[in-house]
Amino acid sequence: MSDSRADDMTVKRRIWFLFLLLLTFCVPVETYGDGCECRHVKVLADGEYYPALIDAIDGAQRTITMAFFLFKTSGYEKSYPDTVVRHLIEAVRRDVRVTVILEQDSDARSSVTADNRETAERLEKGNVTVRFDGPGRTTHAKVVVFDDRYVLLGSHNLTNSALKYNHEMSLFIDSPAVAGEVLRYLGALH
Repeated sequence: MSDSRADDMTVKRRIWFLFLLLLTFCVPVETYGDGCECRHVKVLADGEYYPALIDAIDGAQRTITMAFFLFKTSGYEKSYPDTVVRHLIEAVRRDVRVTVILEQDSDARSSVTADNRETAERLEKGNVTVRFDGPGRTTHAKVVVFDDRYVLLGSHNLTNSALKYNHEMSLFIDSPAVAGEVLRYLGALH
């Protein structure tokens, strides 16, 4: 099988996974005042993710909990990941509790671990709580939960490439039920 066919199959599997995840979690579970059972989901392809992330961070009122395989900042204030750091620190200043969970490899020389540790230092200077997963297991999640209700979930890492150039796909889900499931999962990471 050629590399391009294998890549196409990988993309199709990821889209199918996101579709199944959407079907699994987006069963109506809440009834609003008018009796309408509603669930809101928006697909965020490619560059649509970054502005949605920034808007959600800026709109958070109580909590932001996130887990990422890679959160790669550069110290360059105009880079997208560094801008995310600034917005997270601003959220803390608004009394939003922000927790970031990052991947750490068992190999201390790993570029993923080094990049995540560098970002962690920047976040911790702004009083953001940072946790690392256990080195024996890879955390490949890319998810954010806002105010126990809104979930951003998909393929976007917090890197300049993923936020600006790559073909990526994520979902914005308005569901306290889904948010609760994700938070329980994230709470068990260590």
